[in-house]
Amino acid sequence: MAGRFAPRHPRADVRGGIPRQGLAPGRVRVWVPDGPLELGLVLGPLRRGPGDPTFRTTPDGAVWRTSRTPAGPGTLRVSARGGEVRGEAWGPGAEWLLEQLPRMLGADDDPSAFVPRHRLLALTRHRRPGLRLTRTGLVMESLIPSVLEQKVTTLEAYQAWRILVRKFGEPAPGPAPGRMYVMPSARTWALIPSWEWHLAGVDDKRASTILRSVRVAARLEEAAGMEPAAAQARLEVVPGIGPWTSAETVQRSHGAPDAVTVGDLHLPGIVGFALGGDRYADDAEMLRLLEPYAGQRHRAARLVLLSGRVPGRRAPRMAPRGIERI
Repeated sequence: MAGRFAPRHPRADVRGGIPRQGLAPGRVRVWVPDGPLELGLVLGPLRRGPGDPTFRTTPDGAVWRTSRTPAGPGTLRVSARGGEVRGEAWGPGAEWLLEQLPRMLGADDDPSAFVPRHRLLALTRHRRPGLRLTRTGLVMESLIPSVLEQKVTTLEAYQAWRILVRKFGEPAPGPAPGRMYVMPSARTWALIPSWEWHLAGVDDKRASTILRSVRVAARLEEAAGMEPAAAQARLEVVPGIGPWTSAETVQRSHGAPDAVTVGDLHLPGIVGFALGGDRYADDAEMLRLLEPYAGQRHRAARLVLLSGRVPGRRAPRMAPRGIERI
C-alpha cells in the first residue's frame, strides 16, 4: 500500500553505495553517424519539461541526460561537432550508456523508409534532415512520466515529475549541471508515501498505475527487447496503461516509427488540420489521414508537429487542477 513505508533519504543511499564522482574524467566514446543528425530533434522527446532534472541542454550545445540503466545510475553528456558525436559518461551505468549511444541517436532508425505523400511533410523533412527517432532501450524511464501525463495538463505532469525525481531520486553521478538527478529505482517508487504523491499533484489513479508498474518493473523492462507491438501489448497488461501510454513509451524506448499516439487531446486536431484542413478531426480521421504512411505513422506525426502548421487556439489553456492544495 502506498504510504505504508517511507523510503530512505536518497542522499543516504548515495553516500552509502554510489559516491559522487566530482570532476573525475568520464568514459568517452566517439561515434560518426551515417547522415545528418540534430541532437535537439533526436533527444528532445526525452525531455519532460523545461525543469526536467534528468535532462539539460547547456549553452555549448551539449545535451546532458541521466538514466537508471541495468548496470546502475549514470550520467551522459552528448555533443556534436564536425560530423562526429562525442559521448562522455559517469557512474556505474557509464559503459552501458556509451554502448547504447548510437541507438539512442537513431542508428537503428531508417529515415529513408518514409515516403512523403503530402507537400507539407516533404518540405518539413527537407528542412529538418537531422530528425531521427531515438531508442533508449529503457522502458520504465519513459513509462513513468507517460503515466504522469495521463489526463492532465503538461504543466501538471512536468511539475509532478520534477518534484518526485528531485525528492526521491539520486544526485547525478559525475560533473553534471546543478540539480540534476537520476530517477528513483523501482523499489523507491514503490515506497513513496501516499501523501507525497498528493503533494506532487498526482491523483490516486495515476499513482496506483505507477505502483502496479514498478512491482513488475523487471518484466516490463524485458519488453525493450521485443518488437514495438509486442512491447505495447505487454505494457497494456498492467491496469491503467492503455494505448496512449504504451505508444508514448515505445516511441522513446524502441524508436518505434509506427507507434502513433491515439487518445490524445490535441494530436488528432493538429494532424487533421495539417493534412486535411480539419481542426476537429478525431482519432479515426487522424488514422485515416496517416494510413498512407503505415509503418511510419509516428514519424509522419512528428513531421507534422515540426512543420509549425497547427490550428490557432480557440479557448484559454486548461487551468491546472492543483489537487495538492486540497
